[in-house]
Amino acid sequence: MTMETCVNEDSWVRTVNLPPPSLLDNTADCDRLITSLKRQLRTDRIVVDFHTLPELPLRLRAWKYTLRCVVVKDPYANQWYLVGISDPQKDLCLAGLAVDLGTSRVAFRLVDLCNGKSLYETSFDNPQLRVGPDILTRIHACDRPGGLHELNRLIIRELNQEIQSACRSCNLTKKNIYFMALAGNTCMTHLFMGLPPKWLIREPYIPVINTLNLERASVHGLDINPTARVFVFPNIGSYFGGDLIAGILHSGLNRETEPAILIDVGTNAEVVLGNDSWLMACAGAAGPALEGGMAQIGMMAGPGVVDRVSIEAGTNRITVDTIDNLPPMGICGSGMIDLAAQLFRAGKIDLRGRFIPEACGQELQVKADMPYFEVVSAKNSGTGRALKISQADMDSLIRSKAAMYTILETITDSVGLLLDDLKTFYVGGTFGTYIDPESAVTIGMLPDLPAGTYRTLGNSSLEGATQVLTSCESLRQIEQIKTKITYLELNVNQQFMNRFSAAKFLPHTDRSKFPSVTVR
Repeated sequence: MTMETCVNEDSWVRTVNLPPPSLLDNTADCDRLITSLKRQLRTDRIVVDFHTLPELPLRLRAWKYTLRCVVVKDPYANQWYLVGISDPQKDLCLAGLAVDLGTSRVAFRLVDLCNGKSLYETSFDNPQLRVGPDILTRIHACDRPGGLHELNRLIIRELNQEIQSACRSCNLTKKNIYFMALAGNTCMTHLFMGLPPKWLIREPYIPVINTLNLERASVHGLDINPTARVFVFPNIGSYFGGDLIAGILHSGLNRETEPAILIDVGTNAEVVLGNDSWLMACAGAAGPALEGGMAQIGMMAGPGVVDRVSIEAGTNRITVDTIDNLPPMGICGSGMIDLAAQLFRAGKIDLRGRFIPEACGQELQVKADMPYFEVVSAKNSGTGRALKISQADMDSLIRSKAAMYTILETITDSVGLLLDDLKTFYVGGTFGTYIDPESAVTIGMLPDLPAGTYRTLGNSSLEGATQVLTSCESLRQIEQIKTKITYLELNVNQQFMNRFSAAKFLPHTDRSKFPSVTVR
């Protein structure tokens, strides 16, 4: 690594050349460094962490007054922190950590702060799942003595273990990590910070804090460089978290000249509509049936999970694809959507999503008055048991798809637009990684727009957090995003309830909204 690789005014790593001291210029070492940094960063507020001071005099002289500095800006306190220094002539990695703190899965990426390259990436189950699978259960668990501390320690301990593994893999030490950016929903960030989430679910639904100043990693119990700072993406409210702010940042929705839309489906369906002048946001419960939380064979996306389903015309033969091509263990959201779309196109379910016995044949069995459709036989499954979807599972999916479409229709109507007016439709999260938009249109979950309208973003929360590590400008954009957002409350929206009833059919009661959908 050379000095030139770090000459970037949008980077958190800056190369600084200081005039050496003399009898005519006996300015203190730290003051000399601060003066040069102020000039380069165009600021009048630089804070040097005390941990940096003992090593500063010897290193300045050994490096001939040229050094690389890791600096981090606190946009809320309007000041910069000097969090690390290194020899510009040595190939020492100065790293940052991007974290997507999901309710079910946590993803993180180790990034070289100097050149923006990814060094290591992993994901793992959120250890808080052992306390409760959903946010509501975890919030209630916090009411027990020691409950909040337990949930906080679970995630911090797991993060520290994963950080240790990442450092070993990359031949780094924890002291090489100087900056961390974390995005999650409002509840998850509260639990990460050890703040009580109790009032998030109680009227009038108030968070402890929406915007947190940069804190040292040690404040949160993170085992990285003691001077490292942690940026937690701000929330807008109880149901609009920093993970969606990160998604907006990554998608560039806030820089679009024409109205565009972003959806991210996880625990809830979160939707943002807007452009570079305004942003309208809302959230609704359209996610659980798609996360695997409601179907008996439902699972989160992972190895051996069915993510694609097709039914061959003529033979009605069902074919499934699984992640990593392993024997099927269960089915994730994209697989559920594919399955429903294929069953509908094949005429095996009706407009209400009800199984048609004469069309389903031997694949449909009834147990305790509940119809079950066999997707994968016992001999072909990875569990030794047949994978079956019940009528109750299908009904749950229909409600979720109806909620999703109704959210989209309601938010666009609230600003005087039609869904057909949208030229760009961003789909984020795991949902966006695996979903087939054609299948989602077939069941009336997404609007019937040209295929080129849909753009999948992958893990937009992790990508947004990574962008903070690689671009100083991103923090300014986050502040602009916050100020542009208006939140639309769906719980008191009568139009939402009326539209929801109409959307509980395949693809919709108004077939003119879905001209491309045909049934064989």
